[in-house]
Amino acid sequence: MSILVGPETRLLVQGITGRDGAFHTGQMKEYGTTIVAGVTPGKGGTEMEGVPVFDTVREAVEATRANTSIIFVPAPGAADAIMEAAAAGISLIICLTELIPVHDMVRAVRFLQDYPGTRLIGPNCPGLITPGSAKVGIMPGAVFSPGTIGIISRSGTLTYEVADLLSRNGFGQSTCVGIGGDPVIGSTFVDILRLFQEDRGTDMIVLIGEIGGSDEEDAAAYIGSLPAATRKPVVTFISGRSAPPGKRMGHAGAIISGGLGGPEAKVAAFRDRGLPVADSIPQLADLVRTVLTVSA
Repeated sequence: MSILVGPETRLLVQGITGRDGAFHTGQMKEYGTTIVAGVTPGKGGTEMEGVPVFDTVREAVEATRANTSIIFVPAPGAADAIMEAAAAGISLIICLTELIPVHDMVRAVRFLQDYPGTRLIGPNCPGLITPGSAKVGIMPGAVFSPGTIGIISRSGTLTYEVADLLSRNGFGQSTCVGIGGDPVIGSTFVDILRLFQEDRGTDMIVLIGEIGGSDEEDAAAYIGSLPAATRKPVVTFISGRSAPPGKRMGHAGAIISGGLGGPEAKVAAFRDRGLPVADSIPQLADLVRTVLTVSA
């Protein structure tokens, strides 16, 4: 089992004829993802990496029954691309684009409220992968391996590093989701935690947070509210603990401002609920091993 992507995924690539879109289309196809269409206005009727290109998402959906879209559209048009995909009936949208203006994303997220059947992952994220089945994003597929540990992360690079660490220690993954590090995103930690909690193929969850915002504290509160008998084990790592207040660290949302979003509060939110937090990436594997042993 897995969440969000798998053999049923029929992927559409918005911005397929651009440099990044074309390159990663080839990488995703090579991994085994079913890519049925691409969209670039004005390029309809052509092909890219053997994939038919359409002028609009609606045309592509009607012709190919695409159900998932990945967006490589540059920042000025990315929010419009999200809304176009939702209006065309796409149920899962993954937006990798970074530097989208905040007011554009506020408008897009508000638009999606009228499309409850559509889920947005991102923006400014690496995508997601169900190892051995489907890759919808830019992550290096070789470091992931099939298994029963779900990964949720605000950081793309740390997602790869943690997956590689777990794989080398014999812990495969069910699905790995990068939710993105911008201030306004489509799916939160809690949203994805709910999916993993319901997934019969996920036995444990690794959550990788970072400074800024309150998403980690919300996740800790959600996990703590679940009945202990049915709650899946969660191991956490919070990055950016040495970041100085007021300085943005990598992501637009990774900033401690006005005393809010600091790492101490995030770590405490999990530990106060009895949830283990690793002090370093290498320690994650040891915590996973310990928790799985106790849970067995």
